[in-house]
Amino acid sequence: MEKLQAALEKARNRRGRATLPTQSLRDPDTRVSGDRRARMWQALTEIEPTSDALRTNHVVTRQPSKSATPFDILRTKVLLQMQQNGWTSLAITSPMPKCGKTTLACNLALGLGRQSGLRTILFDLDLQDPRIDDFLGFSPEHDIADMLSGQVPFAEQAVRVGENVAMSMSNRSEPDPTQIMLSERTYETLEEIHQTYAPDITIYDMPSILVGDNTRAFLKNVDCALIVARAGNTKYGHFDTCEREVAEYTNIVGTVLNAFRSKDNQTYATI
Repeated sequence: MEKLQAALEKARNRRGRATLPTQSLRDPDTRVSGDRRARMWQALTEIEPTSDALRTNHVVTRQPSKSATPFDILRTKVLLQMQQNGWTSLAITSPMPKCGKTTLACNLALGLGRQSGLRTILFDLDLQDPRIDDFLGFSPEHDIADMLSGQVPFAEQAVRVGENVAMSMSNRSEPDPTQIMLSERTYETLEEIHQTYAPDITIYDMPSILVGDNTRAFLKNVDCALIVARAGNTKYGHFDTCEREVAEYTNIVGTVLNAFRSKDNQTYATI
């Protein structure tokens, strides 16, 4: 708890400067030229997610389809609200694990990728249970923890899906994720990435908020958060606590009820 309080105090001090993706991108002295930035995006290693992995993990937004429609609606709602408020960074969390937040994060990122005028970065910050690599069927050569600690540059660690979606993920669980998440170096690295690559939207797949202190410590650094609950699994008390705690640290852009089963026995995500 003392470590968390110290980290939150640092976060409050940083709030005088701005959230991660905001101030540095609006400072003309630190902007990277548009042409150079485009070349840097193109230089990221491009991957093609395996169709089997996407299908198994219900990631359906790579191409437009009936299955992708609910996620496309969510994409539009979230994007419009973020643009109206000048927000560029979004954390996705849940009260407890197994609510579908990583499924939602991947679908939202790939759905945004179908918008040619937008650039999106997705970070897998659920360091104790990283799943995005499984969802895409790709094992990164370097882990996100190595990048956050400065051992490996983002340009070597991240990959690109299509023209305008970058992803930074991991293929191993970190035994002490709190040490990474509370490190000043982590925030410096993320600030540098946002300054250099200037994504229009940054998505952070975060741990469930009621299982530890990592998400609480990080939420001060994002503009808004999306909460994912699962029908038949999430207890109301857990959801209520999660919503109140998230609201203490950042704006709530919305909530999603996942795996809602309709009268015709079809399963949907309701927004």
